[in-house]
Amino acid sequence: MEYNIVLKSYEGPMDLLLDLIKKNKIDIYDIPIFKITEEFLQYLENAAILNMELTSDFTLMASTLLEIKSKMLLPKPPENEDEELEDPRADLVRNLLEYKRYKEASDILKKQEEYESKSFVKLKTEIFEMNELDFLKNTDVNKLSQVLIKILKNYKKDEIIEIERDNFKVEDASRIIKTKIINKKRILFTELLENINSKIDIITYFLGMLELIKLEFVVANQKNNYGDILIEIRTNY
Repeated sequence: MEYNIVLKSYEGPMDLLLDLIKKNKIDIYDIPIFKITEEFLQYLENAAILNMELTSDFTLMASTLLEIKSKMLLPKPPENEDEELEDPRADLVRNLLEYKRYKEASDILKKQEEYESKSFVKLKTEIFEMNELDFLKNTDVNKLSQVLIKILKNYKKDEIIEIERDNFKVEDASRIIKTKIINKKRILFTELLENINSKIDIITYFLGMLELIKLEFVVANQKNNYGDILIEIRTNY
């Protein structure tokens, strides 16, 4: 009897891991590494059977999962009250959460761009039904995202410069924005992009700005539709 194997395609290993976590209803902060590693390797095996071309990132992730698995099999050293050992899964969890945020932001922007391409009507706020964005209920998310889409469309540096994507994270962007805001009290979003080398970094700054809005450290406003985003420190700081 022949079995037909149908595999879902993924943008990368992080995309596959998030799908496995969702499918198995796993707490991302407490990943059962043995189960996830087994299913990840099974996917690679099935992909090889079907002659699917996977990037080297999948093999690298498989090695990472096996390394984490081996570390978790090692006996724990005697407990030291002054030293707290980091969970071997910690880096993986941090990277997954970071990728999840990129993916959610990217999906929102993609939906908005598709909607805009079909209609000139103002976007409905229902598009932004994300728990993570509830803190923006008093901010015009539509207009902020429209500016981001406009910036990304006009940005050309990605065609010239290659950078390491994993080095610049949302917390880094938030820290930079916070420093500039403390010194200047207000700053335009485009001023943050003077030395930016990739579109993903622009999205990172956008997410960093949203994080500071969530923490009620800054407010973001626009004078005109599609105009630049003015980021200002809250008066109570």
